[in-house]
Amino acid sequence: MDALRLGLAASTAALFLAPAIAAAAPQVVVSIKPIHSLVASIMKGVGEPSLIVEGAASAHTYTLKPSNARALENADLVFWVGPGLEAFLTKPLETLPAKAKIVDLDDVDGLTKLTFREGGAFEAHDHGEHGEGEAHDEHGHDSAEAEHAPEAEPAEEHGHEEHEHHGEHEHGGTDMHLWLDPANAKAMAGAIAKHLAAVDPDNAPTYEANARTLEAEIDTLDAEIKTTVAPVLDTPFVVFHDAYQYFEKRYQVRVAGSITVSPETMPGAERLSEMHAKIKELKAACVFAEPQFEPRLIKVVTEGTNAKTGTLDPEGGALTEGPELYGQLMRNLATSMVDCLGQ
Repeated sequence: MDALRLGLAASTAALFLAPAIAAAAPQVVVSIKPIHSLVASIMKGVGEPSLIVEGAASAHTYTLKPSNARALENADLVFWVGPGLEAFLTKPLETLPAKAKIVDLDDVDGLTKLTFREGGAFEAHDHGEHGEGEAHDEHGHDSAEAEHAPEAEPAEEHGHEEHEHHGEHEHGGTDMHLWLDPANAKAMAGAIAKHLAAVDPDNAPTYEANARTLEAEIDTLDAEIKTTVAPVLDTPFVVFHDAYQYFEKRYQVRVAGSITVSPETMPGAERLSEMHAKIKELKAACVFAEPQFEPRLIKVVTEGTNAKTGTLDPEGGALTEGPELYGQLMRNLATSMVDCLGQ
């Protein structure tokens, strides 16, 4: 009889536990590593989001895999920056089941947005003239962060081979590397928490608490980076592609230009010649490659100059995915700049 009672008790307990097991974390899919890191931080203690662009792949050149398509088909919630960055996701997202909530993070409130620059050389005037231009939020008003982010003038058009636009160039001219300004990362984190809470109200307190923790960590990170890059603010450098505007404006580092506007379009001989001349003219201390793209062009534009070479990784391609990645990515950008520029 005792054994029977124990069996009935265990069965009853299992029945009560079943709803809790069934109410598992929502199926969340995220496009790229920096955004995945923010989502993973907010989902701590609840579940883990799936990532589409894994390893050292880049959103600029990614092709959706069957495993990605399956994850999207089962998703309750999908986070991406938007069609201006992850163009490969545009059509797949249009065909998802109605149950999937798709969140375009480039549309969240409170973002500072910058216009994408078209020319290779950005310094048409003295870099010290920080008063020209303003950053605006998505509503066109002055951003609370505008004092950190004066908008650069677009460089003069030169008829280069690259002016057939791709990716972010086709969608309103907004530079989509939004996460490289920590203030934008905080705005996105708040929106991520709200969307998670909406689809999973049982875990809303956890999402909200995790978002508060993440925002405090980002504030600490922001202050740390300002201190790290302070010694090299006036030292000009050139980047592989124009992905760093938000970091540049936030911290007032001196990006003199980019070798290519968009990494899926290789620059022509005229642009390479222009950037080589710019590097010599400004005595640029460093030219930065990216791990996802062919480094040969860096050698071409630095030949015969005194510029050193380094690597910047704006999407975290060389980092392990997870909650810690965003902080690592931002710190690595700062330390890579200082290591190359400070030599």
